[in-house]
Amino acid sequence: MAKRERPVIAAGQTAGARQLAELHDQGFTIIENFLDPARLARVNACYDAWLGGHQGRNNFEGTHTERIYTLVARDRIFQDIVEDPRMLGLCDAVFEPNYLLTASQAIVIGPGETPQPWHTDDSFYTIPRPRPMVSLSTIVAMEDFSAENGGTEVIPGSHRWSDAEIAGAYGQEEGKQAPALADRLAALAQPVVMPAGSCLVFAGTLLHRGGANGSSRTRRAFSNQYCQPWARPQENFFLAIPPERVRAMAPRVQSLLGYSIHPPFMGQVTAYHPRTALAPGWVPPLERDGRNF
Repeated sequence: MAKRERPVIAAGQTAGARQLAELHDQGFTIIENFLDPARLARVNACYDAWLGGHQGRNNFEGTHTERIYTLVARDRIFQDIVEDPRMLGLCDAVFEPNYLLTASQAIVIGPGETPQPWHTDDSFYTIPRPRPMVSLSTIVAMEDFSAENGGTEVIPGSHRWSDAEIAGAYGQEEGKQAPALADRLAALAQPVVMPAGSCLVFAGTLLHRGGANGSSRTRRAFSNQYCQPWARPQENFFLAIPPERVRAMAPRVQSLLGYSIHPPFMGQVTAYHPRTALAPGWVPPLERDGRNF
C-alpha cells in the first residue's frame, strides 16, 4: 500500500495480530507474499487457459473486464487457497464458527476499463450501519497492482461510516452512483499498490472500487469472500457445484461451501447433517419416504 504507515509490532505480536489490528482500525490490510511463486504461476496458467469468453455485462462488472465465477470449483489450487490458514485465522477472529464462503471469482481488468462505482461488498445485508462486518473480502493480485492499471481503490475508515454517510453508493440508489458521493470520495481515495502474490483483505463494510485501467496491460486478480454462518452467501454453491465434485474436496472446503451446521440446526437437510447428502447413492428423505404430498 503506497504511503501507508503500519503500527509497530509489539514484542511477541504476530503479523496476523498486526493485520487484524489494521483491519479493525482502517478497514483493510495486506498479506504480503500470500501466494508463493509456484502458486502464482499455477493460477496464471489457469487464467491463460480460461480467459477470453467471460466479459462483464454492465458498468459494475466492467465492459472491459472478465469475471469467472465459482472459481473455487474450477481447479484444486483455488480450494487450497480458500482454506489458507492465514486467511482463516482472520476469519476465526471476526466471525462466529462455521462461517461460509460467499463468493469466489476471477476479476481481470483490461485496458480501457473505467473505474467501478464506489460500493461495499455487503450492501445486501440491511443491518443498520455502523455495525460489525458480516462479510470479509480478499483481492489477490496475480499481476502487480498500480494506480494506472486498475488497482483497487479504498476509502480508509469508511467501514465505520453510517448509512447516511454512504448514501449514494452503488446498490443504495437503484444501481446509480450519486455524483455527490463520488466527488466527496475523490479526495479520500487511496490506491492499493502491491506486487503480484499479495492479498488485500478488507471489511465487507468498506467503500472501495476497481480503478480505471489506463495502461496497455491487464490487471489480473481474484476475490474470495467469506461471511457469517447465518448470512446468505452471494453465490449459490449448492446449485453451481455438482455434489460429486464437492465430495472430492477437503472437509474444510465442504464446510465453507455450506455443507455444515450452524448450531443448533441451521443448514440441516430434512433433519440430517448436509454432509450426508454427499454420500454416493444418497437419496433425499422426501423421495425415500415414497409418499405423495
